[in-house]
Amino acid sequence: MSQGGRGSRWRPVQLNVIRRLGAALLWVCLCGALSWPLAAQDGPPPLRDYAIDVWTSRNGLPHNSLRDIAQTPEGHLWFATWEGLVRYNGLDFTVFDRSTRPGLRDNGVGALLVDRSGGLWISDSRGNVTRRGSDGRWQVYEHQPGTPQVLIQAMQMDSHGRLWLLYEGQGIGSLAPDGRIEYQKPPADVPMAMSFTKLVVDAQDRVWVGTLDGLVVRDTDGVLRRAPDSFGLGHGLVWPYRGPDGVMWIVAGERIYRMQDGVPQLQHRLPGVMHITAMLQDRHGDLWLGTENQGLLRLSRHGLERLPTGLSLPGGRVVSLREDAEGSIWVGANGGLYRLRETLFSSFTERDGLSGDYIRTVLEDQQRQLWVGSASGLDRRDAQGRFSPVALRNSGGKTPSVLSLAQGHAHDLWVGTFGDGVFRLDAQGRTLRNYGTADGLPGGNIRAISVDRAGVVWAGTQKGVVRIDDHGVEVPRVPGMPGGLITALAHDADGALWIGTIEGIRVLRGNRVQSIDLAPLGGGRSVFGFQQVGDAMWVSSDRGLYRWKDGHLARVGLEQGMPVDTVFQLVPDRIGNVWISSNRGVLRTDMAMLNDVADGRTARVEVEHYNEIDGMANSQANGSSGPSAILRQDGTFWVVTAGGLSMVDPLRLQRFRERLAPPAVIESVQVDGKPLHWQGANHNSIPGGRRLSVSYVGLSYLMSERIRYRTRLTGLDKGWIERGQQRSVEFIGLPPGDYTLHVSAAHPGGSWSDSEAVWEFTVEPFLWQRRSVQVVAALLLLGGLIALYLYLIHRYKASNVRLAQKVDEATRDLQAQTVNLQALNQEKTELADRLAVQAEQFGRQAREDALTGLPNRRAFDEALARDFARSQRSGHPLCLVVLDIDHFKEVNDQHSHSVGDVVLVEVARVIASACRDSDMPARTGGEEFTLLLNDTRLAEAAQVCARLRGLFHDHPDWAGVPGLKVTFSAGLVELDAADRTPMLLYQRADRALYRAKSEGRDRTAIG
Repeated sequence: MSQGGRGSRWRPVQLNVIRRLGAALLWVCLCGALSWPLAAQDGPPPLRDYAIDVWTSRNGLPHNSLRDIAQTPEGHLWFATWEGLVRYNGLDFTVFDRSTRPGLRDNGVGALLVDRSGGLWISDSRGNVTRRGSDGRWQVYEHQPGTPQVLIQAMQMDSHGRLWLLYEGQGIGSLAPDGRIEYQKPPADVPMAMSFTKLVVDAQDRVWVGTLDGLVVRDTDGVLRRAPDSFGLGHGLVWPYRGPDGVMWIVAGERIYRMQDGVPQLQHRLPGVMHITAMLQDRHGDLWLGTENQGLLRLSRHGLERLPTGLSLPGGRVVSLREDAEGSIWVGANGGLYRLRETLFSSFTERDGLSGDYIRTVLEDQQRQLWVGSASGLDRRDAQGRFSPVALRNSGGKTPSVLSLAQGHAHDLWVGTFGDGVFRLDAQGRTLRNYGTADGLPGGNIRAISVDRAGVVWAGTQKGVVRIDDHGVEVPRVPGMPGGLITALAHDADGALWIGTIEGIRVLRGNRVQSIDLAPLGGGRSVFGFQQVGDAMWVSSDRGLYRWKDGHLARVGLEQGMPVDTVFQLVPDRIGNVWISSNRGVLRTDMAMLNDVADGRTARVEVEHYNEIDGMANSQANGSSGPSAILRQDGTFWVVTAGGLSMVDPLRLQRFRERLAPPAVIESVQVDGKPLHWQGANHNSIPGGRRLSVSYVGLSYLMSERIRYRTRLTGLDKGWIERGQQRSVEFIGLPPGDYTLHVSAAHPGGSWSDSEAVWEFTVEPFLWQRRSVQVVAALLLLGGLIALYLYLIHRYKASNVRLAQKVDEATRDLQAQTVNLQALNQEKTELADRLAVQAEQFGRQAREDALTGLPNRRAFDEALARDFARSQRSGHPLCLVVLDIDHFKEVNDQHSHSVGDVVLVEVARVIASACRDSDMPARTGGEEFTLLLNDTRLAEAAQVCARLRGLFHDHPDWAGVPGLKVTFSAGLVELDAADRTPMLLYQRADRALYRAKSEGRDRTAIG
């Protein structure tokens, strides 16, 4: 048998050898198949799932170009800029330059290096090198005669402790441990004049230098020469990189080599990726690549990855890369600093293909397709993870806003919308039918859909529940069924239909309706979701979680440790966690603890709280739509938010729980406001009676602002003192003695760090606090006291007679003054009472309508401005009703103005009786009234107006005039984004009022 023109001969092989090889091959394949998902799960997520934080000069950096990044052993991050050295603790930037003490010789910092003992080396643009020791002391090695006074671009230390320096365009040098600098001028045939910013010292102490014209190496013979042509690296931009595992890499154009046995082996070729300028091998072995103008790349198990487009990141060349102790990747570019951190949650937004970011509902069908409903329509996610819009159109040809989803027994998809009825789609997303008002479906919102065992579809509308089957739309005629807005629907294991409303729960069991009132237990009203767990039904509401079990209601709310009142959906996962969506993020606890609290065995529930810092697209999860959160068949939890769709794999929780507590460090010590050099082996002695201030920080860059602290001053405190998020402690007038200050830090909900900050110091006694001085002072004091006693006895006897005479005279004067003061006090009391009565009358007249007793226009304007601002801040709904008495002039003309005044008083009484405590009625004109409805959606406000019209119609003989009927026309609006001022909201309501009048009066027009 031959191949390629050359022959090879088969040789006989024993059968058992073949079998052994086959079995071994099968075993390798099985191990690979089993281990790959585990490795994939344990490895880092795709690049798009990283959260990105950005810092520029607007955030405290002195300059946007970061030439190098380093992290010292205690945890501080250091940045090299053209305007000084910057230290970062996760909260504050501290700049060291020529103006600070301690300071630098020049502001332009070229490179940073952390040595084996934890010291930080800093080079500058004038050939100087500075070392900051781990004890905080600074030592400067100024450029020496004969060495270039230029920027030192890079530094590396060899095995003998020599620090190698790369002078920009001028060659290399080395700083010996004794402080001598040896400069090596490059030969003419070596392109050091075009040196790049990379220098590496390998395990054999060879020095490798990158240039714009090939790679240069200083071998052990001390000679600088080009890298061998046999390497095949070419001429162009070539530079070295040494990974944390000691392996050396070489970047040459679009090629990346790995040194093996002294020879570069091609590992990656990246067509189209030009001018790689920085490289980092992280703890997973992945390669991060910075480029001149193509941003940041990563080579990982996911392939060659790029950051998603549309991100607002610092531009220009990526100059430096660093992985910190927590695994975050820091990127220094010419335009600023940014950091990529792995988060628990992954999120999907418009940039990932969704039609909109305001997501209302999510559903996984039986074919494992994911359907996502938003204010911008309906999307479907395919098996490759790509989102694509579903062609859904209302009668006007527009894309409807989707509020609810459910799958029928025929694999059809039911879609509830905002104002466009219910759509029925096939499994491919094609519209089969649209049910609307012409089919008997009440108009308005469809916030919930549930399918029963028989395949009948139940939909929650603004006017109760309807059922949809092959015969069409039907409104169940069962006594006790709710007739208002439906916010949640679910069928339990027995087939009963649980109905959530804004006024509690109804349960339809056959032809009987059970009402469950939440208000007596915690004040719950609005219901947003149901979840059956075993034989219990858990209810999400505006007052936390309720559990209905064996006919009894229990609650787990704010008083039991829930961090928020309103929760939307409870979802148990497969490993014991319970995920709860809310307006302020996602909460996590476990079902056993919830049941313990509900049963009274435990007082408070322990909850972990997740938001944007954990990778959520938006901390505001959406509710009053369904389903608003789900557990997919692969075990992942998905939740809808106001900024996109977020998901978390519960199996990743353990990885994030293992995150180490932040090490605590002391940053500064001040005595009476003056800095004290507290670091080092020297024991600090502090004069007594001084004010001692100590600032500390926990060095974590993931949740810096949420780190908790505790301190213990040995010699004073008996135990640890919790400081919360306070980052300093102060002691005033400590007694003389020896003290040790301990500082520990912890992440929220995490354990305290074992890496404490410890500082020992001594408070010296004052002169008067010494024992010998105290004995002499005590004797002198005793003698003085005896002499003083004798003198005072003599004076007492001599002055006793004079004192008695003065007392008699003073007593007579005081008695006369007392009588006068009592009379004056009575006059003042009477005058104050009269002024208080007048002030109360004036205040009421200024804000109260004299005729009706309602708030007047001034009081209404103040309330509108206040509630408008509150609603814009909190996002709570706000509705305004402006109403006008129909034909009121005819009442005055036909029955007299006195009758008209009585009508106005009765109108005010009727309006006030229809209002809740939180509503504000007001009379703002002659026959014009307003009604301000807080925390009220448009649908609820419309119901209030309808109820008010009914009260007007039921009122007999207005003002006592037989047959006199009074009606009103009203304009109703709800605050939206277009209402930039309270006046715009009022003008919309006023225009709606005039439309109601023009349409025939005795009605409410919605604007």
